[in-house]
Amino acid sequence: MEILPKQPSAKGPAEMFTGDVWFDVVYRGEEPSRMRVNVVRFSPGARTAWHRHVMGQTLHVTDGAGLVQARGGEVVVMRPGDTVHTPPGEWHWHGAASGHFMTHLAMWEGAGEDGGAETEWGAPVTDEEYHGRPAPGPR
Repeated sequence: MEILPKQPSAKGPAEMFTGDVWFDVVYRGEEPSRMRVNVVRFSPGARTAWHRHVMGQTLHVTDGAGLVQARGGEVVVMRPGDTVHTPPGEWHWHGAASGHFMTHLAMWEGAGEDGGAETEWGAPVTDEEYHGRPAPGPR
Protein backbone atom coordinates (compact mmCIF):
# COMPACT_ATOMS: atom_id res chain seq x y z
CA MET A 1 0.00 0.00 0.00
CA GLU A 2 1.13 3.54 -0.72
CA ILE A 3 -0.42 6.85 0.31
CA LEU A 4 0.22 9.13 -2.61
CA PRO A 5 1.33 12.72 -2.01
CA LYS A 6 -1.20 15.40 -2.91
CA GLN A 7 -0.19 17.41 -5.94
CA PRO A 8 -0.81 21.18 -6.02
CA SER A 9 -3.91 22.37 -7.89
CA ALA A 10 -3.19 23.51 -11.44
CA LYS A 11 -4.96 26.11 -13.57
CA GLY A 12 -6.22 24.75 -16.87
CA PRO A 13 -4.24 26.28 -19.76
CA ALA A 14 -6.01 28.77 -22.05
CA GLU A 15 -5.19 26.61 -25.10
CA MET A 16 -7.42 23.85 -23.68
CA PHE A 17 -10.05 25.75 -21.68
CA THR A 18 -12.31 28.80 -21.92
CA GLY A 19 -12.82 30.49 -18.55
CA ASP A 20 -11.39 29.54 -15.17
CA VAL A 21 -10.78 25.83 -14.74
CA TRP A 22 -8.67 24.21 -12.02
CA PHE A 23 -7.75 20.56 -11.66
CA ASP A 24 -6.16 18.25 -9.14
CA VAL A 25 -4.40 15.10 -10.29
CA VAL A 26 -5.75 12.31 -8.08
CA TYR A 27 -3.96 9.44 -9.79
CA ARG A 28 -1.63 8.96 -12.74
CA GLY A 29 -0.90 5.26 -13.06
CA GLU A 30 2.42 3.84 -14.09
CA GLU A 31 2.63 0.64 -16.17
CA PRO A 32 0.99 -1.72 -15.99
CA SER A 33 -1.72 0.72 -14.81
CA ARG A 34 -2.71 3.39 -17.31
CA MET A 35 -5.50 4.95 -15.21
CA ARG A 36 -5.74 8.75 -15.03
CA VAL A 37 -8.08 10.50 -12.58
CA ASN A 38 -8.45 14.26 -12.12
CA VAL A 39 -10.87 16.36 -10.07
CA VAL A 40 -11.78 19.27 -12.35
CA ARG A 41 -13.50 22.45 -11.13
CA PHE A 42 -15.15 24.77 -13.66
CA SER A 43 -16.34 28.31 -12.94
CA PRO A 44 -19.73 29.32 -14.43
CA GLY A 45 -19.57 29.18 -18.23
CA ALA A 46 -16.06 27.66 -18.29
CA ARG A 47 -15.47 24.69 -20.58
CA THR A 48 -12.93 22.56 -22.36
CA ALA A 49 -12.00 22.96 -26.00
CA TRP A 50 -13.12 20.24 -28.38
CA HIS A 51 -11.03 17.16 -27.68
CA ARG A 52 -10.93 13.39 -27.92
CA HIS A 53 -9.24 10.62 -25.97
CA VAL A 54 -7.55 7.65 -27.62
CA MET A 55 -9.03 5.27 -25.01
CA GLY A 56 -12.25 7.22 -24.25
CA GLN A 57 -13.17 9.19 -21.11
CA THR A 58 -15.65 8.89 -18.26
CA LEU A 59 -16.92 11.93 -16.33
CA HIS A 60 -18.69 11.71 -12.96
CA VAL A 61 -20.28 14.95 -11.74
CA THR A 62 -19.91 15.55 -8.00
CA ASP A 63 -21.21 19.12 -7.63
CA GLY A 64 -23.02 21.86 -9.55
CA ALA A 65 -24.48 21.80 -13.04
CA GLY A 66 -22.56 21.03 -16.20
CA LEU A 67 -22.92 20.63 -19.94
CA VAL A 68 -21.47 18.05 -22.29
CA GLN A 69 -21.72 17.61 -26.05
CA ALA A 70 -20.42 15.09 -28.57
CA ARG A 71 -19.66 16.40 -32.05
CA GLY A 72 -22.95 16.52 -33.97
CA GLY A 73 -25.04 15.82 -30.85
CA GLU A 74 -27.20 17.87 -28.55
CA VAL A 75 -25.85 19.81 -25.56
CA VAL A 76 -26.76 17.69 -22.51
CA VAL A 77 -27.11 18.91 -18.90
CA MET A 78 -25.14 16.98 -16.26
CA ARG A 79 -25.97 17.05 -12.53
CA PRO A 80 -24.39 15.54 -9.40
CA GLY A 81 -24.40 11.76 -9.61
CA ASP A 82 -24.49 11.71 -13.42
CA THR A 83 -21.84 9.63 -15.17
CA VAL A 84 -21.09 10.23 -18.87
CA HIS A 85 -18.83 8.07 -21.04
CA THR A 86 -17.36 9.20 -24.34
CA PRO A 87 -15.99 6.31 -26.42
CA PRO A 88 -12.47 6.23 -27.87
CA GLY A 89 -11.91 8.89 -30.52
CA GLU A 90 -15.21 10.78 -30.01
CA TRP A 91 -14.80 14.57 -30.24
CA HIS A 92 -16.55 16.25 -27.32
CA TRP A 93 -16.43 19.10 -24.82
CA HIS A 94 -17.67 19.58 -21.26
CA GLY A 95 -17.92 22.37 -18.73
CA ALA A 96 -20.05 24.29 -16.26
CA ALA A 97 -23.51 25.54 -17.06
CA SER A 98 -23.99 29.29 -17.27
CA GLY A 99 -24.52 30.65 -13.76
CA HIS A 100 -23.27 27.48 -11.99
CA PHE A 101 -19.99 26.05 -10.84
CA MET A 102 -19.41 22.38 -11.71
CA THR A 103 -16.99 19.77 -10.39
CA HIS A 104 -16.42 16.36 -11.93
CA LEU A 105 -14.06 13.46 -11.80
CA ALA A 106 -12.42 12.94 -15.20
CA MET A 107 -11.20 9.38 -15.75
CA TRP A 108 -9.34 8.02 -18.76
CA GLU A 109 -6.54 5.65 -19.68
CA GLY A 110 -3.13 6.46 -21.02
CA ALA A 111 -2.16 5.23 -24.46
CA GLY A 112 0.11 2.47 -23.18
CA GLU A 113 3.71 1.52 -23.65
CA ASP A 114 3.93 3.01 -27.17
CA GLY A 115 3.54 6.41 -25.50
CA GLY A 116 1.18 7.96 -28.04
CA ALA A 117 -0.88 11.03 -27.21
CA GLU A 118 -3.69 10.31 -24.72
CA THR A 119 -5.73 13.35 -25.76
CA GLU A 120 -5.98 15.33 -28.99
CA TRP A 121 -7.08 18.95 -28.55
CA GLY A 122 -9.05 20.88 -31.14
CA ALA A 123 -10.64 24.30 -31.50
CA PRO A 124 -12.17 26.24 -28.61
CA VAL A 125 -15.90 25.76 -28.13
CA THR A 126 -17.62 28.88 -29.46
CA ASP A 127 -20.34 30.70 -27.52
CA GLU A 128 -22.80 29.54 -30.18
CA GLU A 129 -21.83 25.89 -29.65
CA TYR A 130 -21.89 26.31 -25.87
CA HIS A 131 -25.43 27.72 -26.03
CA GLY A 132 -26.56 24.88 -28.30
CA ARG A 133 -26.32 26.61 -31.67
CA PRO A 134 -23.83 24.78 -33.90
CA ALA A 135 -21.26 26.94 -35.64
CA PRO A 136 -21.52 27.05 -39.46
CA GLY A 137 -19.18 24.88 -41.51
CA PRO A 138 -16.67 22.23 -40.46
CA ARG A 139 -14.36 22.79 -37.49
